Amino acid sequence: MIKSMTGYGTAKGASGAVDITAELKSVNNRYLDCNIRLPRVYAAMEDTLKAAVTRVISRGKVDVYINVDTSKADTVTIRLNKPLADAYMEALRTLSDAYGLKDGVSAVDLTRFPDVLQPEKTEADVEQLTADVTAVLEEALRDFDGMRSREGEHLAADIEARLFEIERLTTRAEECSPKSVAEYRAKLEARMAEILQSRDIDEARILMEAAIFADRVAINEETVRLKSHVSQLRAMLQSGEPVGRKLDFLIQELNREANTIGSKGNDAEMARIVVDLKAEIEKIREQAQNIE
Repeated sequence: MIKSMTGYGTAKGASGAVDITAELKSVNNRYLDCNIRLPRVYAAMEDTLKAAVTRVISRGKVDVYINVDTSKADTVTIRLNKPLADAYMEALRTLSDAYGLKDGVSAVDLTRFPDVLQPEKTEADVEQLTADVTAVLEEALRDFDGMRSREGEHLAADIEARLFEIERLTTRAEECSPKSVAEYRAKLEARMAEILQSRDIDEARILMEAAIFADRVAINEETVRLKSHVSQLRAMLQSGEPVGRKLDFLIQELNREANTIGSKGNDAEMARIVVDLKAEIEKIREQAQNIE
């Protein structure tokens, strides 16, 4: 079934003690425009995340938001800079010997010197974190795709109803066309009888004029193509592939056939049929703008 280009999806997960949230939403766009928004420190994983998106989405403007919360995972260890501490102790002993000072340096005193104790933050496994973020994003994509599929079902049902109406109007146009030729012949005979009055009417001339008119207003080719386009549209609606661009082209062809029928029509009934046809085609075109 077809899918809508608009959708929303979200998912949560974890990588060890790191909390991960993925959220994405999309709107209509002619091509795929994917924007990944995540903390700058994790910019290196952007290409991996974008590849996950393009495996699922082929068309639309997609915004992806990734939040990585490391507040629970932050662990800090204190490292003793022993060479520096030894240097400070040696300097203090030299100072004590030089000035006859009593040696009373405690460990607390030593820690007051710069960089003797150095805090170190445990770094996360970037490769594992990237894999876990991607997994959460893929779960959000499944949620997102489910919403698009449900919306696609509604779009397909609406378009199918309009295709049925186009078929009905096409049949009416086919029925109307021979009647217009018969009416034209009757009017032609009446005019010629009025002009010629008592003189005999040239039946061959009337037949020739009626044949020329019938050929000029014949819509058989247009209605056949209309029905063919409707069949192709139905097949596309059942396709599991993105068909939005193909639909755009086919809708243009439907509109072209309706315009040709309108240019050939010469009575009010045909004009009404063509107006209704174009209205249904326009409604399908509007719906097709939402299809991937």
